Amino acid sequence: MIKPDPNKALRCIPSLDAFLRREILGGVPRSVVQRESRAYLDEVRTAVLADRMGEDEVADLFATNAAETEVIDRCGRSQMLHHQRVINATGIVLHTGIGRAPIPDAAREAISQAVGYAIVEIDPRTGQRNQREEKISTLLQQILGVEAGLVVNNNAAATTLVLASLAGGKEVITSRGELVEIGGGFRVPDVMRQARCKLVEVGATNRTHLHDFESAIGDETAMLLKVHTSNFRLVGFHSTPGLGELVPLARSKDLLAVEDLGSGLLYEGEIAGLVNEPRVQQSIVTGADIVCFSGDKLLGGPQCGIIVGSADVVARVRAHPLYRAMRCDKLTLAGLEAVLAIYRDGDPLEEIPVLRALSRSKEQLEARAEELVGLLVAAQPSPILAEASIVASESFAGSGANPAHPIPSAAVSIPGGSAVSEALRIGSGMPIIARIENDQVLLDLRSLDCEDLEFVASQVRAKFPS
Repeated sequence: MIKPDPNKALRCIPSLDAFLRREILGGVPRSVVQRESRAYLDEVRTAVLADRMGEDEVADLFATNAAETEVIDRCGRSQMLHHQRVINATGIVLHTGIGRAPIPDAAREAISQAVGYAIVEIDPRTGQRNQREEKISTLLQQILGVEAGLVVNNNAAATTLVLASLAGGKEVITSRGELVEIGGGFRVPDVMRQARCKLVEVGATNRTHLHDFESAIGDETAMLLKVHTSNFRLVGFHSTPGLGELVPLARSKDLLAVEDLGSGLLYEGEIAGLVNEPRVQQSIVTGADIVCFSGDKLLGGPQCGIIVGSADVVARVRAHPLYRAMRCDKLTLAGLEAVLAIYRDGDPLEEIPVLRALSRSKEQLEARAEELVGLLVAAQPSPILAEASIVASESFAGSGANPAHPIPSAAVSIPGGSAVSEALRIGSGMPIIARIENDQVLLDLRSLDCEDLEFVASQVRAKFPS
């Protein structure tokens, strides 16, 4: 058998200049067309040399519009922003993969105002320089009754900074049952090492007693640390001392009592979608010297880590050199300020999308599901959308908040499984991220409560035109 001559196939591949003369895309920057065309032609050459393409196949590519079509698609994908807006139909309200908390309208406006030059570290009344988180600290004082507050770029940074500044080179005592790993490999023991702290773990995996903490305290101990276990739960025969037990012990030994609270729930009222989720106010009233929590989870704001506590201890944290590496930019500060202003002066349950979504009853979501089905099947829907129906669903808070506690919800079911799910994600219009159960695509109204349903319906219909 005579082996095909690759040189014949290679001669069928036009040069870059010749290919570009076909005027593939008039409205796309030439540099983009040139980059994607060069990459495509190189791939075809590589396929020929690897015997994956022959002369006839290559000739057909360039005799038809197949090569141009591929480059056009590549140019479109190349120009598409990765961090684009999507519609969350998963039922997971705080979905880490698609940005956690959708921020309130007031925060969006504040961020847009801060896009240009904006006040960050100057007092407009005096013209003198001040601290960038000064207004945030004032709001936290007014909302929580704390003496001071500080903001860094996420709660992992907040925990690391607190440990490094208050217990670097010293011992930190923690219950063995709270040495958790959360998303992205963030492990409490690893953070301790990075902060130059010596971890002293006490108790057993399932049970830790107060006397375990007390007997571990020594001359090098600086802190008793309590960690909210986030998306990890022990069930059955287990217990660990609460903050209310650790604070008196820390006081009696002249130590710091610190809590890494994680989810950042500030709203004090009842929320149907949350079961036994701790409030920041509880930790403050109990007497913690420092409490750390997230801004982009149940607080409902932009990604950040918030540190609150007594003025002298927060000042020690701020003075550490790591603070400058971890501090927030003007856009985060502007968004967070607007969100905290809602807690102080507004109606968080209605104005903050996360709290609104988690507080909706199943009956309310069923009514919205009926509305969405009506919008999807109106005016000659496609065969797929004509089969849309309402089903019971289970949603979740997400991002480690209220783990293992499904929240009753309602969803719109569309047949088609993975093919329909893919079309919703990557078809025309805005990407819609849904979930699949029993080969049905579910659009869960719990997370869609953050969206205008007419807009959602228009985007779904764009994926499946009649």
